[in-house]
This record gives sequence, C-alpha cells and structure tokens, in this order.
Amino acid sequence: MTRIICVAGARPNYMKIKPVMDALERRGVDVVLVHTGQHYDTSMNDVFFRDLGIRTPDRYLGAGSGSHARQTGRVMAAFEPLLDELAPDAVVVVGDINSTLACALVTAKAGPLLAHVEAGLRSRDWSMPEEVNRVATDRVSDYLLAPSPDAAANLRAEGYREDQIHVVGNVMIDTLLANLDRARQSDVLSRYGLTRGGYGLVTLHRPANVDDPDALGGLLKALGEVAGRCPLLLPVHPRAAERLADTGVPGGIRLVPAAGYLDFIALQDSARLVLTDSGGIQEETTALGVPCVTLRENTERPVTVEEGTNVLAGTDPERIVATVHRVLDDPPPPRCPALWDGRASERIAEVLLAGGSAHTRLRPTDLAPRGAGTAPQ
Repeated sequence: MTRIICVAGARPNYMKIKPVMDALERRGVDVVLVHTGQHYDTSMNDVFFRDLGIRTPDRYLGAGSGSHARQTGRVMAAFEPLLDELAPDAVVVVGDINSTLACALVTAKAGPLLAHVEAGLRSRDWSMPEEVNRVATDRVSDYLLAPSPDAAANLRAEGYREDQIHVVGNVMIDTLLANLDRARQSDVLSRYGLTRGGYGLVTLHRPANVDDPDALGGLLKALGEVAGRCPLLLPVHPRAAERLADTGVPGGIRLVPAAGYLDFIALQDSARLVLTDSGGIQEETTALGVPCVTLRENTERPVTVEEGTNVLAGTDPERIVATVHRVLDDPPPPRCPALWDGRASERIAEVLLAGGSAHTRLRPTDLAPRGAGTAPQ
C-alpha cells in the first residue's frame, strides 16, 4: 500500500490539507496526518478541526511559537526521526508557513518524493518570510502543484521542468464549496445582530501591518473613515489583539473574537465587502463573488485581481479610503478562475498516484533527457 504523509501546522493549512487527505484515502492510500503544532491556540486550531471534520492527527510534533529559525529548527528536529520511522513513499506539504519549509527540507534530504500544494505563488516581496518559504520549498519539491496558470508560469520562468509542474486548481476552494451550505446555516449573523450586505468584514494579521504602531495606526485611521459609510466587523487574530488594544480602535469598528471556519465563511459570504491582508481570504472572496480590498502593496495571488473580485489597495490610508469608496460605488463583477471548481484535490491525488516512485522519477535537479520534453500539464 502506498503511504503518504500529509503535513499541517497552522490555520491556513487545515483547509488545504483536508480535501487532499480525503482524495488520497478514497484511492486506498495509507495517509498519515502530521500536525507540527505551529498553531496551538484553540481559536486557531481546535475549532477548525471540528468545523472541517479533520480527524485527530496521527502524530503531533508540538513545535510551538518562537523566532523563524527556532520554530523551523524545532519542526525539522521533530520531523526527521518520524520520517525515518514511517518511511513514506511521499510527503505532501501545503502553503508557505515555517512548518512547510521545515518538513520539505527534511523530506528532500531523506529521499521520499515531495509534493508542494500551492506551488509557484510569488509576491515578489523578499521581506515576507512566506515568500522565502515558498521559493525554497518549490526548489526541493518533485511535484509542483500550482493553483492557477500564473503560478505555473512563474515556475516555468524559474526553470522547472514541465514534468514537475501540474496546474490542479485551488484546494482552498474545494473546502469552501464542500462546506458552504453548512456555513450558511450558521447563526453568526443573528449572534452579532448583522444583516446580509449591511457590514464590512476586516482581518489584520501580517507583521508589517500590525507590529509597526505607525502602520497599524494608519490602517485603523483609514478603517475608521470607511466605517463612517459601512460599519465594520473585525474578528481579532490572537497576534493582533494586544496591539489593537494599545493603538485604540475608532468608532464604527466592532471587535469580536476570532471566528471558526464555518462562522467566518458565513461572515464573508454575507459581507458587503471584505478588507484583508490575508492571501487565503483573497481566494475565498473571489470564489464567493464578494468584493475584496487587499491591504497590502503586493499579492502572491494576482489571479484574484485579474480574474476575481479582489482589488489591491496598498497600505496608504488615503488610497485605502479612495479604493473602498470606488468598490462600494461600483463593485467588481463576480468572476472565478478556471479549475476553482471543487475538484483540485482529485487532480492532486491522480498526479501523485500516477507519478512513479523516488527510484523511477527524475528528481528536482535532474535534467530532462535531450529531446524528451513533456507536454504542459
């Protein structure tokens, strides 16, 4: 029986790994779920496992928090003996967190095949730790599972072989579509006294936005102006709570506890617009057809701008306010990229099970035989 380890470590991973696990298990694969413990707060962890129906992890590494180097090192040290014990045929890592890179490096040195879900995403911003994680993980991966054609184009431009690159669609959307009906049954709107289309939803968590008091103050000033036209709801990410309290939140912005997956999808689905610095939310709002204003200077998901409902506003307060007014006056039409159809995980499983073994495949730095090019996937 084929054995594949699926790695998750933090909230953004859970929605991505669940459909992949399910698709592999439907094909008879022995799937081992490893949770690195990078996120361990109940609001960021347990509620998502419950909402998504993810089984208890088979192994838990207990990495915890810390600097990038310490956290990555702890995950590597804990994952290495586990990989030796389980001897999998392949390891699947998702996204761009420290756990993704840590387990990718250990796998590459140990020898099993490595698959990276969400390969090829690029923000071009080297100050973002996630960008470093993405690039380094792609470099050591055998399977580069891209969510959209622009991600595949990035990989080709960086010199990866065609047999490594597979445009499979977006696994986040698999999870969204599978749970949308359940999310719409949530009572979260009545719980907060909200009406459909009567509020804006805000998320802030990126260090560049919440760790710098001046940057956070500017964002909150802009959000306060927006709230004068459209009341805002801000579920508070644990890492931002203290900083928001220190800075002070303008009137019209209502702080609430971090939401579980189903409640948050329900809040996105009914919002008049969403303001965020999250990559995943740019994707979810695109799939839901909800206008999204991204509070960043760049995005690793440009397809959500080109083919979705996302508008990049940057972090300048005046520009944010002007962008929001424009979006409220003339919302972008709902559009959804190709292959964001709820079947990305099925395509991933097919690629992994048809791709051969570590002994028969070309490895990441092998050169394709002369004249033996493969057609784009």
